[in-house]
Amino acid sequence: GSDDSSSSSDSSDDSSSSSDSSVGGGRGDGNRWVMDSDSESEESVRVAKSAKTRAFESFEAHVSKLRNAMKTNDHKSLMDEFESLTKAMTKSTKVFDANGGIPRFLVRMLCDLEDHVSKSLADKASFKKLKPAQGRALNRMKLNLKKFCEKYRGIMDEYRKNPVVSSESSSSSSSSSESEEENDSDDSSSSDSSSDGSSSASSGDKKKKATADSDDSDSDSDSDSGSDSDASSDWAESSDSDSSDSESEAGGAGELKGRARWLKRTTVVKEKVEKDKAGRSEERKRAKEEAAKLKAEQEAQKAEEGEIKEEDLTPSLIQKKTLEIVSSRGRKGTDAKALLGQLEALSKLATRFGPRVEIPVLMHVITAQFDMQRTIDDFMDTPTWRSCAGYLERAGSILGDEKEGWKIGAMTAEDDELASDMMMATMGKAGKMKSGIMSGAGGAMAAMSTEEKLINPHTGEVETEDERMERLRLEREANMSEEELKTIRVPGSLSLFLSRLDEEYNKSLQRISPHSIDYVVRLQDETKLRELLGIYQKYYQRVDSASDAAMLAELRVEHMYYRHDSIVKAVAEAQDTSAADGNTSEEMTDLCTYIYQHGTDRQKTRAMLCHIYHHALHDRFLEGRDLLLMSHLQETIPIAGDIATMILFNRTMVTLGLAAFRLGNIWDSHQCLSDICSGRVRELLAQGVSTGRFSDKSPEQEKAEKRRQIPYHQHINLDLLEACHLISAMFLEVPNMASAGDNDRRGRVLSRTFRKYHDMYDRQVFTGPPEQTRDFVMTATKALLKGDWKKCAELLKSLECWDLVPGDNGAEEIKKMLGENIKQTGLRTYLLAFSAQYDSLSLSQLCEMFEMTKNEVHAIVSKMMINHDLIASWDQPTETIVMRNIEPSALQLLALQFAEKATSLVDANERLLDAKTGNYGYKDGDNWRGGNNQGNRFGFRSFDKHGARSGRGGGGGRGNKGRGGGRGGGGRGGGRGGGGRGRRFAPSRNNNNSKGNRW
Repeated sequence: GSDDSSSSSDSSDDSSSSSDSSVGGGRGDGNRWVMDSDSESEESVRVAKSAKTRAFESFEAHVSKLRNAMKTNDHKSLMDEFESLTKAMTKSTKVFDANGGIPRFLVRMLCDLEDHVSKSLADKASFKKLKPAQGRALNRMKLNLKKFCEKYRGIMDEYRKNPVVSSESSSSSSSSSESEEENDSDDSSSSDSSSDGSSSASSGDKKKKATADSDDSDSDSDSDSGSDSDASSDWAESSDSDSSDSESEAGGAGELKGRARWLKRTTVVKEKVEKDKAGRSEERKRAKEEAAKLKAEQEAQKAEEGEIKEEDLTPSLIQKKTLEIVSSRGRKGTDAKALLGQLEALSKLATRFGPRVEIPVLMHVITAQFDMQRTIDDFMDTPTWRSCAGYLERAGSILGDEKEGWKIGAMTAEDDELASDMMMATMGKAGKMKSGIMSGAGGAMAAMSTEEKLINPHTGEVETEDERMERLRLEREANMSEEELKTIRVPGSLSLFLSRLDEEYNKSLQRISPHSIDYVVRLQDETKLRELLGIYQKYYQRVDSASDAAMLAELRVEHMYYRHDSIVKAVAEAQDTSAADGNTSEEMTDLCTYIYQHGTDRQKTRAMLCHIYHHALHDRFLEGRDLLLMSHLQETIPIAGDIATMILFNRTMVTLGLAAFRLGNIWDSHQCLSDICSGRVRELLAQGVSTGRFSDKSPEQEKAEKRRQIPYHQHINLDLLEACHLISAMFLEVPNMASAGDNDRRGRVLSRTFRKYHDMYDRQVFTGPPEQTRDFVMTATKALLKGDWKKCAELLKSLECWDLVPGDNGAEEIKKMLGENIKQTGLRTYLLAFSAQYDSLSLSQLCEMFEMTKNEVHAIVSKMMINHDLIASWDQPTETIVMRNIEPSALQLLALQFAEKATSLVDANERLLDAKTGNYGYKDGDNWRGGNNQGNRFGFRSFDKHGARSGRGGGGGRGNKGRGGGRGGGGRGGGRGGGGRGRRFAPSRNNNNSKGNRW
């Protein structure tokens, strides 16, 4: 045996030396900077480990670190390592299931951790000396360990009952395996001797360094298995076949020791049991049905227990039950739907006892319905909303009866005290029963026997708690006056309930698709909502609550202002209501007047805007304009800070512009529409959310913007809006562009938006037939500039958006107005563009060209002469226009050039001044200091809000090149708004203050 072993060792030494020599030779021939490899470089191969082996090695590493932390009392490291172990065990649940459960050494580790933590916490003196971080880690370790060990509690308890047997069995199994290895090593080949050498090296007999180095990996594995001797047999006992398969996958026969390496193993083939999926699904279905049936029975039993018998029903009992149900609101585990159902059942029972009992229950029912919406974005569904409106209508029918004179009031301190006493009595009775049951077997009977007996002081008879409450209620009502008896004390406010109901209605319209039938059905509820608001407004006016009545009146106004009389009439006829005449102007005026007298500042502002909107919608432009100018809303809105009111202001201004356009007031229409239609129309009118790719809005801002959206049926058609804006700009810009020509140096622009679209249209290489509204207007502009007014009229009249104009024959009136304005604009454009090519023009020829009467042509040409747009004079006998072409002299041309250069220098200086002072208004051109015209500084004409045109000359300013003028900077008033001679050096009274006024 010794010879064999020596020969085997020699052979192993030879093999190792040969391997060393080969490796060394490689190093000598190769690069000397290559890192040295171990002696097993040739023998080592990549080992494919099974999931079981990887999990086993990971658990051993964690257990070793945990024991080291327990020895050093490093609780923080212990906590971190325990968390890593729990994560590893959670990931390895499939491995545990496949191998018969959790390994024994992990059970031992969990038990040792429990003992260590409990021992450390029991030692109070040592715990106080710990650092704060260590103490917190220990407390956290206790909680996490307790939570994690719950699912392994049974295995841990078995281990704690007999820990010695389990350790002995594990040690005996490990010792038997070692003895087998020693016996086999005497009769085995060189592989066995190498294993013996590795085991002897691990036990401490290290004689040769070379031998220890060559068998380093084997000694490490043996030492690890020796540290936890029972670990190697944990999963082997549960399933030998699985462990043998995993060992063969992990390393093959090279990892087996002794005789086990050469024994033949029999593999047990397990038959795959086919699962009856259909049977299991039927069982699940049957179990669900039984659970649902059991739940329904329990709910029915609870309902029967809580049901009140009609013969025992009293007002005080209903009040008591209501308080019991309401007290459970908001508690964890409370079903809001079940609570609402109970309150609704009580409200039906309370009907027989009159308004004093019924209305408080109705208030609680309405509050419970509003509580169903948990977040701000949730909205009340239609059935719930209608139910809530029905309860409010029931309360309104009681309060609206002026003969009965019922009214509601806030809860007083006496009422609150009575309600709290009632709740305390109920809770005290339950508390006595509970304490009696907890005290012992006879505690409950003792509590019942010792219950205080209630004696009626009037009759001396014993009475129950419910009878006593009813008697006290009757005594209190008997001592009340008539007014106090008609006043019902309730929690909450009906006006706030109506405001919330209106808010839920608007939110539902925002969420429902406007193109579905559900939206149309939902709109039918608006009539009911307006009726409710009217009922309660009359009630609050009767009880002299002006603030609440004004709030409800403002809500009514917001549901009326956007409706045209024709639509109101059609809806009334469809519903067969009494408002078939469709005249809402008087009702609107009455409501707004009441709000002006009794409302808050915000309510007054919104009522004023709604009133202006209603006037403009019905083509009462002058009334709406006067209201806007007298209220000075255009000055206070920017600083109001209320975004919803700003949106309403934008809608009002747009509607005013549309009204001015329908009436033919082109300048006023352009002034109202230009600011809003310049860009972001959808956002300014709250008719859509911008979904730009590079939007800088946060999610909260996007949600807030969505909440502010206007319901679809209140939208202003954007195609109609764009058409009115561009056509009004066309009527103003086309004569301006024709008069300017190519060599005019003024470059005065009235509508930058129109000019931008026109330049884009001019730059297009190929222009096809018009498709959108903008294309129609640009094509009509091209035709009008060429003098083809008939084609322009044909294009503009063919727009489909004119059918959306409200009112009877609205589209026909719009087309008629367009035809007249196109003729007038065409005539002015023709004269301004081609007057230089004529010495005289015949009046009859102009009438024939533009299909206008002589009086119309005469009025237009005379106005152009007065405003110095046309340098000509009338020859009355021959009815001709004599042109006067005055060419500027050389000195005048030099003066004009000098004035322009001086103007450019002044503009540059003003921009530098604005950069220093922070006033950047001038960089936008026409909007400096609120003005819409730079030309006044140089003597050009300007326009005020009402269409008044100031004089061309005068001004006393720099660079004055006007052809005429009034005295001292005034001007000849003209146009619709009129105007007189200006005072010397007086500032302009127009809102669009010109720059020249400051001179």
